[in-house]
Amino acid sequence: MATRASPFVNDAVKGKVALITGGGSGIGYEISVQLGMHGAFVAIMGRRKAVLESAVSELRGLGISAVGFEGDVRKREDARRVVESTFQHFGRIDVLVNAAAGNFLVSAEDLSPNGFKTVLDIDAVGTFTMCHEALKYLKKGGQGKSPSEGGGVILNISATLHYTASWYQIHVSAAKAAVDALTRNLALEWGTDYDIRVNGVAPGPIGDTTGMDKLVPKEINSKAREYMPLYKLGEKWDIAMAILFLVCDAGKYINGTTLVVDGGLWLSRPRHLPKEAVNQLSRVVEKRSRDAPVGVPRSKI
Repeated sequence: MATRASPFVNDAVKGKVALITGGGSGIGYEISVQLGMHGAFVAIMGRRKAVLESAVSELRGLGISAVGFEGDVRKREDARRVVESTFQHFGRIDVLVNAAAGNFLVSAEDLSPNGFKTVLDIDAVGTFTMCHEALKYLKKGGQGKSPSEGGGVILNISATLHYTASWYQIHVSAAKAAVDALTRNLALEWGTDYDIRVNGVAPGPIGDTTGMDKLVPKEINSKAREYMPLYKLGEKWDIAMAILFLVCDAGKYINGTTLVVDGGLWLSRPRHLPKEAVNQLSRVVEKRSRDAPVGVPRSKI
């Protein structure tokens, strides 16, 4: 495994308990790794048991105290059970990272209302549900915390798609716009009432992720880097470092902000891909995703 130096001290988040939805794969897994490698206790939530077990095994192999809980963020009973199980296991919760998400390429004309709703339910409703269930543990003087301690931290993984407009991403654009609004409103309310900081991170194109495979599949990604302002894709490590910054003391006065980590791509104009090509690619990519073997990408640390 390659070693990647961190700009943060090893104990930057020592003793904190972090719950990461979607923490068993992709960007969520890298966030789990980096929080754990910098001293946090880690609980990950996901729908796929095999992926969770593999991820927990990998995390423990890195010397991280980790546990996994099956659950669907769209189901309030699952959210409540996972939050309570995390508290029972570690005795407190200090950080919630909402990284669970759904996405696929589709034109608005071909997107069914059910498909639209599914992405909204995962990204937007699921994020609020997890925040709502975790509140009593995160707030100042909450369960597991003394009244003298500050509140916890919530980090919501967003996107830049809705900053202008994006081709064939109306469902995710709407969902992430809702996530950004949720971030600002909770930062205002819960920051004032409970000393909870609520921020977001909006990744750009990140290499070696399921999202990238779906949105820029190998059939069209040969020239993808030519469209990047920095002529390169981002790394999962970049997003994890942004999260770490917002969790640790370096970010203690940042609240209600969504940090864009995309190399400046959102500043450029949208790229057109014919609708017929999107439909064909979507079928190929979704089939490949369903047939893919279970596994956890190794972290670059």
